[in-house]
Amino acid sequence: MSTTETDNSREPRGQDQEDLGAAGSQLSTAPREEPAAAPGLGVLGWARWFWRQLTSMRVALLLLLLLSLAAIPGSLIPQTGADLNKVDDFRKAHKTLAPVYDKLGLFHVYSSVWFSAIYILLFVSLIGCIVPRTWQFVGQLRGRPPGAPRRLTRLPAYTTWRTAAEPEQVREAALALLKKRRFRAHVAGDAVAAEKGYLREVGNLVFHIALIVLLVAFAWGQMYKSDGTKLVVEGDGFSNALSQYDDFKSGSLFQNDDLVPFSFDLKKFTGTYEVNGPNRGTPRTYQAKIDYSQGAYGKEKTTTIKVNSPLHIGDAKVYLVSHGYAPVITVRDGKGNVVYHDAVPLLPLDGNVTSNGVVKVMDGYKNAQGKSEQLGFQAFFVPTFDPRSGTMLSRFPALVNPLLAVNAYHGDLGVNSGIPQSVYQLDKTHMKAFKDSKGQLLKKLLQPGDTLTLPNGAGSLTFEKDIKQWAGFEIVQEPGSGWALGGALAAIFGLAASLFIQRRRVWVRAVRGADGVTVVEMAGLGRSESAKVPEELGDLAGILYDQAPGAPDPDDEPSPSPDTPVASAEGAEK
Repeated sequence: MSTTETDNSREPRGQDQEDLGAAGSQLSTAPREEPAAAPGLGVLGWARWFWRQLTSMRVALLLLLLLSLAAIPGSLIPQTGADLNKVDDFRKAHKTLAPVYDKLGLFHVYSSVWFSAIYILLFVSLIGCIVPRTWQFVGQLRGRPPGAPRRLTRLPAYTTWRTAAEPEQVREAALALLKKRRFRAHVAGDAVAAEKGYLREVGNLVFHIALIVLLVAFAWGQMYKSDGTKLVVEGDGFSNALSQYDDFKSGSLFQNDDLVPFSFDLKKFTGTYEVNGPNRGTPRTYQAKIDYSQGAYGKEKTTTIKVNSPLHIGDAKVYLVSHGYAPVITVRDGKGNVVYHDAVPLLPLDGNVTSNGVVKVMDGYKNAQGKSEQLGFQAFFVPTFDPRSGTMLSRFPALVNPLLAVNAYHGDLGVNSGIPQSVYQLDKTHMKAFKDSKGQLLKKLLQPGDTLTLPNGAGSLTFEKDIKQWAGFEIVQEPGSGWALGGALAAIFGLAASLFIQRRRVWVRAVRGADGVTVVEMAGLGRSESAKVPEELGDLAGILYDQAPGAPDPDDEPSPSPDTPVASAEGAEK
């Protein structure tokens, strides 16, 4: 038996070239690259030429690269849809550059005209590539592998031997062997034609379809997404309505009715921290215990939300994103009447939860003269105060030695002016500071249970012993996230299949030679040069050779004995 060999030096010509071209045709669904020709005259000719260029794989890859490059400014430049405050700060800091960015749409990259144009062109290009390739591949699946070329010796992998078995027996054995190895095989004339590796083209098509799914999912998610934040104090609740959010942004096609109906109450927030070592103060666990219900009449359930472990309610996800303290403050007027009693959320300033905020008494307060006024208190809170340091900076994030520093003002808070203001800042434009006996700004350090008495019978502020905690939640609805994940996974598997699976063809020809002995030829052809085709052909040939063993060549006949008559020269030549 001869060994499997590869031949790349002999180039077929004429009829052989056409014969091998037919044998190697349709090993891929990629369209043939044709030399560019000038479009025909008229609008129709130009339209055909433009469509041919747009739906070429080269242009699709170029558009994909342009889309990746176009997304870079969206991650480097502040975006109005993500953080409007940062955009305003950028405009103030860059007076010359900001107008240029506005004209180019760099503050809203993903909704700009030029980004949308690239996005839509890529979408059209991918569809224009996939539809004809899918149709062509379906046609290949419905057809049969092409017949064997006239000269198998021209193929890259080839082997041959002679056998005493009948040609029909060899072809039947070859057909059974190839089908057992999951080849699509059939008998075509005097040879068996087989093909394998269709999953390569399936993976290629799946990859491109997955890209379209990703584009659609991305667009769907951007148009119908919503993202809002809410600060909830222990004992308070939240209902998923637009008016309940502290901050909310959504896609261009989002409607208020798209919000998933649910509500929850924050029962308790728990945070634990490292107490020793170089990582002292580092959070170990952050978790919020809540009671929630879905819909107006949903059954109430209890669960715990942790960092990176959100609560899934329909299409909405509730993330735990922040934490802080809310000291309980009680404010009384000069007659001892309670005009304010609530937990006041304070915003953390550092990793040890040093916090500040404002207490605003807007209604119900009257001064010693009986005149209605508003009170404002600036509060500075540390959960762990170190007397040795002498500074109002927390030394540990847990409540070990809490201390509250406050100073007081009275007058008009400006909340009735119609101008929006932050609940964490105090507008002192129309406020007057309370003074102490020395004429200085009234301020005091309070431990839990302590009281700050306002001068001239103006009332008091009490720092209650009950210190609550608050948790910040982010509620996200991304309707296209599941499709995007599925498309990404399909793209990965499709790309892997198109890279690692090779489509190849094998032919086995068995014909009776001039001397009556069957000659078996086997040849293989792959889409690209690879050592796998010769190796696989050698393996198949070895198995088939065991079923149709080789016959001795005419040159291998034993030499005649002295008693055997010697053939004539004419007979020897024959």
